[in-house]
Amino acid sequence: MTSGCVFCRIEGGQRLWRDDRCRVVLADEPFAGFCRVIWNAHVAEMTDLPPAERAHLMQVVFAVEAALRARLAPAKINLASLGNLVPHLHWHVVPRFADDSHFPQPVWGPPQRAGRARPLPDDLTAALRGDLAAVLGPAAAG
Repeated sequence: MTSGCVFCRIEGGQRLWRDDRCRVVLADEPFAGFCRVIWNAHVAEMTDLPPAERAHLMQVVFAVEAALRARLAPAKINLASLGNLVPHLHWHVVPRFADDSHFPQPVWGPPQRAGRARPLPDDLTAALRGDLAAVLGPAAAG
């Protein structure tokens, strides 16, 4: 654990699923359904992980993508692993909609238009938790 790292100190969002290696959170971001898959240990790069752990992390990323596609029917899903500001391995899984404020540009760029707030289904959190548990297995406590 690195005390200066935000993902070592806090969950990083509303937890949807977790195992002993990584966690999935619904991030507090202004884009509907924006999730993060965060490696639990403080690791900066994908190649710092052994191949089996890399494969596990990507299996989780792909499970989140599939669940978001099924639940929200976005125009596109953006996957990104940046770590420039937070050098703790994590993947952004971002549903994109043609009417969002930044589409088709990245969510980190300048807005392209005034977007409308997209309400999330009331049961989205519970539904995503169920979807991920069905694919990845039950979430671990902790």
